[in-house]
Amino acid sequence: MSQLESVMTSGPLPPSRHRRTWGRRIAALLSLGVVLAMVAAAYLLLRGGSSENDFSGPGTGTAVVVVARGDTLTEIGQKLEEAEVVLAAGSFVDAASVDERAASIGPGKYTLRKQMSAAAALELMLDPESRADSRLVLPEGLRLEQTVSAAADATSLPKSDFQKVLQDPAQLELPAWAKDRPEGFMFPASYDLTGDETARSLLRSLVKRFNQASADLGLEERAKAVGLSPYEVMVVASLIQAEAAPGDFTKVARVIYNRLDLDMPLQLDSTVAYALGITDLTLSAEQLKTASPYNTYVRRGLPPRPINSPGEAAIEAALAPAKGKWLYFVLVDPRSKETVFAKTYEKFLELKKQYQENLAEFEKEQQDGQGG
Repeated sequence: MSQLESVMTSGPLPPSRHRRTWGRRIAALLSLGVVLAMVAAAYLLLRGGSSENDFSGPGTGTAVVVVARGDTLTEIGQKLEEAEVVLAAGSFVDAASVDERAASIGPGKYTLRKQMSAAAALELMLDPESRADSRLVLPEGLRLEQTVSAAADATSLPKSDFQKVLQDPAQLELPAWAKDRPEGFMFPASYDLTGDETARSLLRSLVKRFNQASADLGLEERAKAVGLSPYEVMVVASLIQAEAAPGDFTKVARVIYNRLDLDMPLQLDSTVAYALGITDLTLSAEQLKTASPYNTYVRRGLPPRPINSPGEAAIEAALAPAKGKWLYFVLVDPRSKETVFAKTYEKFLELKKQYQENLAEFEKEQQDGQGG
């Protein structure tokens, strides 16, 4: 038997070097696949991306989540998980990462549901109806304590937080000429709230809005034209805001300036009401004798500080009063709110009598209406 025949008939051939190499490669690939699968599983578990880490369906009940300015998707996901909106933060991150609309999620309060799927939570956050329209609306003429009350109500922050900030007004970035006196500088406007405000940040935003209005009006430069400091202009503007309707602002401003020029007491009820801490401008003779630097019946010149935060129109009127020689103004009709201006004391007395007659008629109409 030849050597070749001996080899061919002696049993199976031994494995070749090539077969051993391919076997090792296959085993290595299988091992690598197992490792990758384990890593992927661990990643999904940590991220919450598997179906086992996600609720199903649209959810139930109500949950409010506040997204702060600058929150990342991960931070939003964590808040959703904490509020029990989604089962795991990672499931929300995964859903949002593949949806370019997620970039439009902004700061604010979102009304969602508990135990939602991540996809459902994302869709609801993208719905404008789910985002609360939270605003602080400050009308013209609010006093500082009224502004604090309005801000506390709008933000659910305690009044004490705002009062604490006001005790250190240097942090508000008031104009240097305001000398850390915040009354008068909480600018009246509508402010969008995102839900992450602090008392300090909100009050600073009100002052910032005033600074913007001041710059737009040229307050500091134009104050010189009326012979006052910018701070004194703000005092005058607050008086105008308290005493007049917008259509009469410039005339009331002129009355104030004419009286100051003649060294006459301003005799404005609003200043006495401020001193008394009341808002009713129907004052008794005794109240008009109140001892206070704000009582313009007994003290000449301007009050020491603004008595409210005036709006832009009142500030503009203080900077650009109407031309005229009026020294008095009287509300002559409580129904129409008509105000008439006078140059003499005699005309003032005539207008005051007219008001008293109209007031008596108005009160009788009110009584007759209640009796009917």
